[in-house]
Amino acid sequence: MRILLTADLHYNHPRGRGLAEDVIARMNQAGGDVLVVIGDTAAGDGDDLEQCLSRFRFEGPRLFVAGNHELWTRGPDSEVLWRESLPRRVTALGWQWLQTAPWIAPDRAVAIVGSIGWYDYTFAPDDLGIPSRFYRHKVSPGAARRLEAFKHLLEPADDIPAAAMEIVARWNDQRHVKLARSDSQFLDELETQLHGQLASLQDVPHLIAAIHHVPLAELLPPRHSATWDFVRAFLGSPRLGHLLLRYPNVRHLYCGHSHCRAEAHLGGVAAVNIGSGYRSKTFETLDL
Repeated sequence: MRILLTADLHYNHPRGRGLAEDVIARMNQAGGDVLVVIGDTAAGDGDDLEQCLSRFRFEGPRLFVAGNHELWTRGPDSEVLWRESLPRRVTALGWQWLQTAPWIAPDRAVAIVGSIGWYDYTFAPDDLGIPSRFYRHKVSPGAARRLEAFKHLLEPADDIPAAAMEIVARWNDQRHVKLARSDSQFLDELETQLHGQLASLQDVPHLIAAIHHVPLAELLPPRHSATWDFVRAFLGSPRLGHLLLRYPNVRHLYCGHSHCRAEAHLGGVAAVNIGSGYRSKTFETLDL
C-alpha cells in the first residue's frame, strides 16, 4: 500500500497557489493507494478549497484534515464552518472528513486517524517570561503597546520583562478564528474525540495519525528570533502526541503547520513534520 501525504498548500495565498498546483501535479503523477491532505489547504471562506481539492486526480480514498486556516472567516462564526460547512463541502467533492471518522482498510490491517489538533501555549518558551494573558489574546507585549484594543494587557506592567516589550507579533487566528471558547477547551474536545477513535481501533495492527498542528516537541522547528519564539505558543500542543504514543499500534505520525520539516522516532512511532510552507511545497510517500 502506498500512501501520499501533504500539508499546508495554502491555495488561496498568492505565493502558494502556483507551488500548490505544482506539488499536486507531482502527486498525481506519483500515484498511490490513499491520499491524505493535512490542513491549511485554503481559508474556509470562498471556493479556494474546492478549487484546490478538485485538482487532485486520484482513484483511491482521499482523506482530508482541516487546519486553522480552514476556520478563518470574515463572518461572525467559525463554528458553522467547523461543524457544518467544511464537512459538507469536503464530502461533496468525494473526500472523507477524517476528523470525525477514521479511514479503515477493508481488511482492517491499516487505519488512518486525523485531527486538526490545536494549541494550549505549552510550547511557549518559559525564558521569554511573557504572562499567559498575552498568549490568550494572541498578541505580544510589544504589539499590545501599539494596538489600542490590547493596551489593557499591559497592566500590571511589573510582570512583563523589558525584553518582552521589544517583541512585536500577533497570531492572526485572533482575528479570523471565532470559536466562542478558549483554545484549551477546544483542545479538550479534540482530545476526547481522538481518544474515542483510537480506543475503537485497538485491533488494527497499523495505525497512522495525521494531525495538522504539531503534536510533539520533537517536531517543532529550532528556536530563532524572539518574535518567532513567541509564535511557538501557537504551533501545537503535546497533548495529542502523548495520547497517540499511549497506543502501541500507532506506527506513523504526520503533521504540518510550522512550515519546517522535522523527523523523530519515539518508541515505535516514526514521526514527520512534512514541512510545506509558503515558499515551497512537498509531499511524503509511505509504502507499507
